[in-house]
Amino acid sequence: MRRIAESELILNPDGSVYHINLKPENLANTIIFVGDQDRVPKVAQYFDSIEFETQKREFRTITGVYKGKRMTIISTGIGPDNIDIVVNELDALVNIDLATRTVKKELTKLNIVRIGTSGSLQADVPVDSFVLAQYGLGLDGMLLAYDCEHVFNPEMEKAFIAHTGWSEKKSYPYFIKNSSELEKRLESDRVVKGVTATAGGFYGPQGRILRLAIQDNDLNSKIDSFDFNGTHITNLEMETSAIYGLSKLLGHNACSMNAIIANRANGTFSSDYKQAVENLIQYTLDKLVE
Repeated sequence: MRRIAESELILNPDGSVYHINLKPENLANTIIFVGDQDRVPKVAQYFDSIEFETQKREFRTITGVYKGKRMTIISTGIGPDNIDIVVNELDALVNIDLATRTVKKELTKLNIVRIGTSGSLQADVPVDSFVLAQYGLGLDGMLLAYDCEHVFNPEMEKAFIAHTGWSEKKSYPYFIKNSSELEKRLESDRVVKGVTATAGGFYGPQGRILRLAIQDNDLNSKIDSFDFNGTHITNLEMETSAIYGLSKLLGHNACSMNAIIANRANGTFSSDYKQAVENLIQYTLDKLVE
């Protein structure tokens, strides 16, 4: 059995995994991702009890119990690169024996739900609504470092490349399906379903122009108008496709929920985005314990 070298899986002196500073016993099987470290206690305030807290860099974690269900909340920071760290290290906590540095014979499946904020690309997806990502569209390229083509959706990808005239100099765009199990648990008539696009940056990669020209001035309108058998790209952010891709490769369930705080199609912004996020937090927590 292959032993994983110290340089490949780094542990802290106390035996916790390097970046997220957790030991296996600190982690619940139901995990909520938030981007902002200050949002972790805003979710945990609804817990009935808290058993563990830690923070290292932007990775803040609280584990506790909500209505009888043990959960872990962790802040990932911004971007696919941070998701690469967090998902791999969470998987290591449950599926690698940290003492022997070998993969366990019996693997554990985690349930990962992202609670985030996002901007809508569709005029009919208003601010303060909730979007459940049936697919993540990866525009960032991070997942391409892995053996990953078997989890892609080639028909959607070919259609997207043709529709947008995607530049060959950019990373290959890929579509990753969510966990149908978590989708069924989180869906309701309050939720809009669609595709969440994941960009590798906030400005140019999302079509924002300050002082720098971008490669394709029309890319956002091309993304907005993409239609694959009635499925549209509803919103744009920086984490979902990385969460879906790594979770799918590692055998975990993942689903991304976003509170829409801006609508880029009609130029509107939520008048109370903090309340929109609070509403999504409460909605998601209750759905996870139903």
